[in-house]
Amino acid sequence: MSGFPWGAFALNLVWAAVAALAVMLVTFAVAVRAGVHRIVDVAWGIGFTAVAAVTFAASAGHGDLGRRVLVTVLTAVWGLRLAAHIARRGRGHGEDPRYEAMLAKAPGNRNAYALRLVYLLQGALVWLVSLPVQAAQYVPGPPSLFAWAGTALWAVGLGFEAVGDAQLARFKADPANRGAIMDRGLWSWTRHPNYFGDFCVWWGLFLLACDSPAAAAVSVVSPVVMSLLLIRGSGKRLLERHMADRPGFAEYTARTSGFFPRPPKRDRTGGRRPS
Repeated sequence: MSGFPWGAFALNLVWAAVAALAVMLVTFAVAVRAGVHRIVDVAWGIGFTAVAAVTFAASAGHGDLGRRVLVTVLTAVWGLRLAAHIARRGRGHGEDPRYEAMLAKAPGNRNAYALRLVYLLQGALVWLVSLPVQAAQYVPGPPSLFAWAGTALWAVGLGFEAVGDAQLARFKADPANRGAIMDRGLWSWTRHPNYFGDFCVWWGLFLLACDSPAAAAVSVVSPVVMSLLLIRGSGKRLLERHMADRPGFAEYTARTSGFFPRPPKRDRTGGRRPS
């Protein structure tokens, strides 16, 4: 499909950067006041929602209305659910150990260091990863099979994230499970249902841009970068390094897929290996 409005999209890139930066700067101010930088994790989903909303306004008169509404709603549902989940999970807790360890290495002012290495970096990532959300809203013509396949993949991803998060929250709420490895429900099929869900969400949103070769070409970097972050970067790899010494974790990794879901391996008697 031709006719991609490059000039309008280029201006949108600027507006999206402003939106992502504004969310991160407001979050930084709140975090400094509260004395806890883990709040930035809540801003991750909010940042994408802000970019989707700004793009929806800026793309009026360019892209198909149905596609613009669909992309904006899917992004907002994913982003606001994630933000609410992270906010609930962190309520009443102090600083995240990851940020505490990082800020302990600050050569000068800890807040200025956090602004550079956490908030501005996350703002840049929001802008980059959101490219399909931006580009799809400038695609002319109604959604095709690509878009509906992307919506279905997004739904699978959101389901894995939401169900996995709920299962883990219930598991942790039981005092009897303190120190134990979560290996039930979706967590018996993949060690990271939430990260696999993110993977599906962003490849799904990318498919919504694929009705236009130009939009697909400019935004394919987004799901690639997100996949690398989830599998090789700050997602799976970093978390498993932190959990490596937990009792039972080696056995859990031996029987459970590291990322893509599959049935857990069974022992020689045909039963699932014990925790």
